[in-house]
Amino acid sequence: MTSVRLKAGIPCKYQSFLKFAPLSNLNFLNVSLKNRIKIKEALKGDLIDEDIIIKGWVRTKRESKNVVFIALNDGSTMQNIQIVTDPSQFERNFFNRIHTGACLSINGKLVASQGKGQKVEVHASGVEIYGEANPDEYPLQPKKHSLEFLREIAHLRPRTNTFGAIYRIRHHMVFAIHKYFNDKGFLNVHTPIITGSDAEGAGEMFRVTTLPPLNPPLNDEGKVNYEEDFFEKETNLTVSGQLEGELAALALSEIYTFGPTFRAENSNTTRHLAEFWMIEPEMAFYDLEDNMDLAEEFLKFLVKYALDNCREDLDFLAKRQEEEEKQKPQNERSEMTLIERLEFILDNSFERVTYTDAIDILKNSKPNKKKKFQYLIDNWGADLQSEHERFLVEKHFKKPVILYNYPKDIKAFYMRQNEDDNTVRAMDVLFPGIGEIIGGSQREERYDLLKKRIDELGIEEESLWWYLETRKFGSAPHSGFGLGFERLMLFVTGMGNIRDVIPFPRTPGNAEF
Repeated sequence: MTSVRLKAGIPCKYQSFLKFAPLSNLNFLNVSLKNRIKIKEALKGDLIDEDIIIKGWVRTKRESKNVVFIALNDGSTMQNIQIVTDPSQFERNFFNRIHTGACLSINGKLVASQGKGQKVEVHASGVEIYGEANPDEYPLQPKKHSLEFLREIAHLRPRTNTFGAIYRIRHHMVFAIHKYFNDKGFLNVHTPIITGSDAEGAGEMFRVTTLPPLNPPLNDEGKVNYEEDFFEKETNLTVSGQLEGELAALALSEIYTFGPTFRAENSNTTRHLAEFWMIEPEMAFYDLEDNMDLAEEFLKFLVKYALDNCREDLDFLAKRQEEEEKQKPQNERSEMTLIERLEFILDNSFERVTYTDAIDILKNSKPNKKKKFQYLIDNWGADLQSEHERFLVEKHFKKPVILYNYPKDIKAFYMRQNEDDNTVRAMDVLFPGIGEIIGGSQREERYDLLKKRIDELGIEEESLWWYLETRKFGSAPHSGFGLGFERLMLFVTGMGNIRDVIPFPRTPGNAEF
């Protein structure tokens, strides 16, 4: 059957179908507004000898008397498409207006390329300039730029290969997270960003207020009178959606949250952000072992999804990482490539080790005995650092590790206490190159013990009255964990600084863009 192309780019044999078909059925038609074809689709070569429209941003331009070559990219793929045209077909000096960074719309025929490095190219018959880019001002020229410099122009860094790859992978990981939980029957719950409680008890929170900063109203005690504030109480940006997530789990059984969280920790390290995203599942009727099983399955699913769906971008980042490793001293180089590190997660079951056993291993390790650790392990009760976690994963067990049954004095109030009265049913999942990637626990479901722990830590019971009531009315064993999304992105992309895996990083002294 022969079909005639409509101006909208849809074969007329599909015209009646489109009137009634749901959007999910239209993917195979490659329907695109005004017949625009994404570069990712054009590069497949399925549309050779067809007239198409390509839109994107100029990466490079080469020009001679008889021919102009333009490398165009629209962000749909790492690869550029080559545009070839005869400058004599255009007004004089037209191509003098086109430089790296300019945005163009190209009309032309997709043809098999005669040059090396590309399967197809576009022979352009029409070029429209949407937006010019002055080469004397545009900061992204065709050369290597440092990551530090690119952080200063975060509004433009998505146009680079590195950050284009990171953004695409970030999208795929978001989708994979929702897919995993949806396919397991979990419900997504939106928890509040503004809260009157501190889930972690650390006190490092951003205050939310509408009171005047210079002369706020005071109460009889001379303190700020928050009863005159917008919410009529002291409120902050949330550090976690967990507590509200627990409320939902104790009615809906299995839920997860995926939202922004905020920490007012004055830390300028490569692993800390003031604003970041957290995935926090909460499950009724799960004990600690169930929790560990879910965390392992979840992480393996995400890594496999990345390998299956982001390979082009991962290969680019892996090559970039290998080049960076060559610049490091021999003793600081990673033992695994990026792809090997991802496959390492899939190829190994996670070793499950108690905190107590881990402390014994670390105390007797060579780095500890030779004082190579920055933080030496002397006694039970130490709060493990990244160097300890990485030693357990990379040197001792040589597989991902789940540590569990931590001292209660270094963990949050809501974790279920063990019978020894010294430890709680906490767990941390440790990965190579990064250390802790997931933290979680079985939650304390017993009202008396939870209330006692809140009192011991001096937490205001009034701010958690609703949380305590869930332990009075139909309490149940339940568990959950938190995955810092940017920590996941660090691992999947192999980047060394957490500021480079989030579009607009918020860190001490930096709230630009």
